[in-house]
Amino acid sequence: MSFVALIPARLASTRLPDKPLADIGGRPMVVRTIEQALKSGASAAHVATDDARIYDVVRAHGHSALMTRVDHASGTERLAEAADLLGLPDDAVVVNVQGDEPLIDPALIDAVALMLQRDNSLPMTTACHVIAGPDEMFNPNVVKVVLDHAGRALYFSRAPIPYARDAFAATREALPQDLPVYRHIGIYGYRAGFLRRYRTLAPCALEQFEALEQLRVLWHGHAIGVAVMDHAPAAGVDTAADLERVRQHWARMQG
Repeated sequence: MSFVALIPARLASTRLPDKPLADIGGRPMVVRTIEQALKSGASAAHVATDDARIYDVVRAHGHSALMTRVDHASGTERLAEAADLLGLPDDAVVVNVQGDEPLIDPALIDAVALMLQRDNSLPMTTACHVIAGPDEMFNPNVVKVVLDHAGRALYFSRAPIPYARDAFAATREALPQDLPVYRHIGIYGYRAGFLRRYRTLAPCALEQFEALEQLRVLWHGHAIGVAVMDHAPAAGVDTAADLERVRQHWARMQG
């Protein structure tokens, strides 16, 4: 298996300033993340950033960093520039690992890459896991995905989909047995050529109303393969409380 892990990282976080540089067990978060990525089957891992401080700290720890433009509208666009800087051929497989996931499971990274390598018709992949209870099902902050027979995404939504009409009319205290409900995991694999094409895709109303960028891909008629994982991933770091939880995890590991 041969693929490249790319980690977009910026300092502009409203909830947790300078988040990628936050210390976790003696190393910056972005360094912990690239180290996790390198435990996967990736042939290489690179941090793509627009900030010299992130660039310098990644390289100071012996890892690869790329300086990208400051005007990208999304992390996906930043990855496309990184693929250009690396001179990746269009058929190269790239996995987008978020820079605020220092506990990411290397097996999750491998899973989305493997789908692309097994199915040449897929331009993009992501992942999900089974939703176990109604609290997640009816939570708009939990993104749901519905799959077709081949494991490709039919739709992503913050709404409870698929909606069990009769069962939910009776009760919302439990999910019907065998209802195929999946929570989307925010990791993506791409072919480098599709990353470049993505820059030309116009935004659509669906992604803007749902606030889900991946709907742009479906709206323009491109397939997204979805790897079904056995369990939920470790949560990323969005808040100070998240950061403290991750720090405690590392302390336990070292102890």
